[in-house]
Amino acid sequence: MRSLRALPLVAVLAALVLSACTSSSAKDGSYTYTGAQQIGQLIPAGDRKPVHDFGGDLLSGGTYSLTKYRGQAVVVNFWGTWCGPCTVETPQFGQVYKAYRSKDVSFVGIDVKEGSRDAPKAFVKDNDIEYPIVYDETGETALRMGNIRVPGMPFTVLLDKQHRVAGVYATRLAAADLEPMLNKLVAGT
Repeated sequence: MRSLRALPLVAVLAALVLSACTSSSAKDGSYTYTGAQQIGQLIPAGDRKPVHDFGGDLLSGGTYSLTKYRGQAVVVNFWGTWCGPCTVETPQFGQVYKAYRSKDVSFVGIDVKEGSRDAPKAFVKDNDIEYPIVYDETGETALRMGNIRVPGMPFTVLLDKQHRVAGVYATRLAAADLEPMLNKLVAGT
């Protein structure tokens, strides 16, 4: 009987903990991950929060910085050559990139959890991927962007032209999934 009286207290504490975890904005007003969107859905423009600048060393040499792409929508795709669905999605994203690069849309791949640069470099070359690929062995980029806990791979974040998070997708996206969402971001919605 005593445990039944504790249930309301447990329910209140659980509600408080869950409400604290569902905030989508950090104290500084930047994005904090709370969950993924369904394919085809974007976060309403008024509810979007900016990500912190991020960057890193590129597989091709040099460095990447998000700030270089101000005024462009950005597709941030987390992938690895060890991930089967990633090896299907990444070449498709390469084709979408070629179609959208003249429309104020940029792409960046974040290659995570690879033991060396050899496999991703070969994959990028063999599949003619032209967009920049950041080598992120430790997987820290997602955390820097907004404490995003990558639930699985591949994982894609869409940023609008103000570099606010417009969508987070925890599944493989096909070109047919991605293009309608990019069209909305190009149009400013």
